Amino acid sequence: MDKTVADTQQKTPEQQRGILITVVVLVLLMLAVLAGFLNKMGQPRIITDAELQANGAIELERPRILDSFTLLADSGEDFSTDEFAGRWSLVFFGFTHCPDICPTTMATLNNFYQTLDEETRADTDIVLVSVDPKRDRPEKLHDYVRYFNPDFRGLTGEFLALKRFANQLNVPFNKVPLEDGGYTVDHGSQVVLINPRGHYHAFFRAPLDPAKMKLTYRSIRATYNG
Repeated sequence: MDKTVADTQQKTPEQQRGILITVVVLVLLMLAVLAGFLNKMGQPRIITDAELQANGAIELERPRILDSFTLLADSGEDFSTDEFAGRWSLVFFGFTHCPDICPTTMATLNNFYQTLDEETRADTDIVLVSVDPKRDRPEKLHDYVRYFNPDFRGLTGEFLALKRFANQLNVPFNKVPLEDGGYTVDHGSQVVLINPRGHYHAFFRAPLDPAKMKLTYRSIRATYNG
């Protein structure tokens, strides 16, 4: 008879039970180490201000409190800027007649949004604020933003209210007449981040990159002291 088999058969029940317990403990320990590693891999990486800037994100030294005033949601209902509180909002100023920058930015924001885990997406809003309230009525804005993602939202409103909101977020826009009698609107291309207190917290410079936005956004969230 093989010596190893013989040795095993000669072990007492207590010895065999001890070996079994040791094996189980080792397996559980390995599983715990693996779980810890996977959990660490899923945690956001905290990066420095210099790294944030290198990846296109600028975090304000002190978040800016926004004035409270009323805009118009794409549902047709009034929207108070106080309603930004409680969630993270990425705000882009654009308009539905924009030929290139706006659709490109909205598509990029959708790509970024899709890279986020479900928990992060749950309290992240992507908002397009129209700089062309004359043509961008709520129903048109509604269809436009949801073409890119059904979770995205749109805001419009009176021109002065929009201008006031944009000024607080350092986003310029101006109406530019065209030779054919029509007009277009020049506007800033940055995406503004509003934190869960409803304060202007940071912005992402163009050109946007979904992977870099995910890296910087998750780091900003992880270091936020709400």
